[in-house]
Amino acid sequence: MSDFSAVFTRRHPLVHQYQSVWNRCRDAYSGGREYLEHALIKHVSEVSLEFEERKQRAYYFNYPRKVARIIAQFLLAETPQRTHADPALIEDFSRSGLRTGEVMRQVATYINCFGMAWLLVDMPRFSGELDLSRKQREGIRPYARALNPWEVADWAYAPDGRLAWALVDEWSIDRSDPFTTPEPRRRRRLWTRDNWQLFRQEADGRVTLEETATHRLGEVPLIRCEEADGFGMHANHWFEDVVRISDAILNAESEAQMNIIKQMFGLLVVSESFRAADFSSRDTAEGEKFSHVLARSAALWESPEEKGITRYISPGGTSTEAIRNEITNLKRELFDVVGLGVQHDSDVAQTAEAKAWDHYNVSQFLLSRVDMLEQAEAKAWELMHRWDPSVPVPFVSYNREFSIVDLKDSIAALLNLNAFAPTGEFRREVSRAALKLLARIKKIAPEVQARIEAEIAAGTPSDAA
Repeated sequence: MSDFSAVFTRRHPLVHQYQSVWNRCRDAYSGGREYLEHALIKHVSEVSLEFEERKQRAYYFNYPRKVARIIAQFLLAETPQRTHADPALIEDFSRSGLRTGEVMRQVATYINCFGMAWLLVDMPRFSGELDLSRKQREGIRPYARALNPWEVADWAYAPDGRLAWALVDEWSIDRSDPFTTPEPRRRRRLWTRDNWQLFRQEADGRVTLEETATHRLGEVPLIRCEEADGFGMHANHWFEDVVRISDAILNAESEAQMNIIKQMFGLLVVSESFRAADFSSRDTAEGEKFSHVLARSAALWESPEEKGITRYISPGGTSTEAIRNEITNLKRELFDVVGLGVQHDSDVAQTAEAKAWDHYNVSQFLLSRVDMLEQAEAKAWELMHRWDPSVPVPFVSYNREFSIVDLKDSIAALLNLNAFAPTGEFRREVSRAALKLLARIKKIAPEVQARIEAEIAAGTPSDAA
């Protein structure tokens, strides 16, 4: 009997090196109570009781998810052109209800968070004759699925620069029988250029070959997407820095919140003479003895020579303000890390060269992502055609014009121009400029845009007044 145990122990060096980082980035994107438990840091001088209270009060501003979604929204704000594409596949690209754009958005999100993603193009298993009616009835057609970087456990390239083979993790649970306890099954599928083999790991650790089939695609149906300035430079991905800055904001915000709580409920300071007083014979009305635990968690005692008075102490407002200022600085630096620092809070005028550089920097960042997604989707359609020659290969074209402008200043300038406009024609030109700006913010249907343009052209000076 062949020994397949190595199938489940193999891990690509890249997966082995970055698995812990990827897990951390995934958890930061996910957020929630579990992440707070992991990301909050206990001070050396902080007692466990206070730290537990701080964890219970903590909240998480999920900046990593915001960053990842902003980039994906910019990239896919305009629906890509898919000329001659199968409408049914556009509406259900994954065979689970996800449209083509939604699957590609998943790929974009994986790249944002991990610097790498995979796109698997597969075909359902079937036997017997396959005609058009059966295809439609059983949904037997190619589909694409986005995979995170560790779902492809290992892979290798051949001398021709293409994938020679790849191992893909699969988990399944048989829930067909309601009277038995469902058990998860771990599988790995080995894809080669001509066939695939499905291996299963038993409960006792044995690995068996469960199924094998020939696909005759002539290549491994996996598409690897990798950010050029990430692992291609043998460097950590920038999203890890985003997560670390976000963790710093989380902890600073938690400290600021606790400072406010401590200002409301200060720590009691009791004089030594008060503590030395004999309360043993002074029972309360309910027969309870005097307790030395007087504050939120404890009390401080001081001698009469120091102050001799009982009072509450708490952090000053200045310390909380300093933390808030640091949080503001961290937020600014966080978005600068991802190249999104094109909006400036400062009232100081920025030079035209600086604005142009910011615009160019972010535009190039987005353009490189668009190229990657466009090539990956085009390759996915090609693989679908190889699985099923009746699937046409469309011409895929992604939007490459991004509106990276200061919308506040642009809108204010248009309003000022409209107030100054001396003639109806001038105002119509301002309205046309405003329509172009609106199209950058929100996609306008062609028929609606045509009606608006007709209304602007038909306007009179009295109408615009």
